[in-house]
Amino acid sequence: MQEFFTSWGSWTWLILAVGLAALEMVVPGILLIWLAGAALVVALVDLLLPLSWQAEVALFAVLSVLFAYAGYRWSNQPDQRISDKPNLNMRGQTYVGRTFVVAEAIQNGRGKVKVGDTLWVVSGSDADVGASVRVTDVDGAMLVVEPA
Repeated sequence: MQEFFTSWGSWTWLILAVGLAALEMVVPGILLIWLAGAALVVALVDLLLPLSWQAEVALFAVLSVLFAYAGYRWSNQPDQRISDKPNLNMRGQTYVGRTFVVAEAIQNGRGKVKVGDTLWVVSGSDADVGASVRVTDVDGAMLVVEPA
């Protein structure tokens, strides 16, 4: 192993960095990119300060742990951005508070209302066809309504 590091020098770490970065594109996750960064730093340090292969490996190990931890902390931060469309993937939530006309009578707590060109299943107190109901909540793909 000593011959390998001494004969290739900084190129060893540069090749390892490129190889790990390439693997990051193929393998799911974001661990290998931090190891590639550690290998790249070791290659740069080895160019400036010739180190023994043991020191290079130790530096790579320490930097790998530090970079992986920093990457973990960075990737697990709560998203600080506030969306201008908070209900984008919750279509039913956009209907809360709106009033619709019953398309199929609500009997035994179940019926349908027409929303645009779509019929939505609703739950609520019984109502006849043509009655107005207001959406109060969403339960999965079902709108919860009350008489308007």
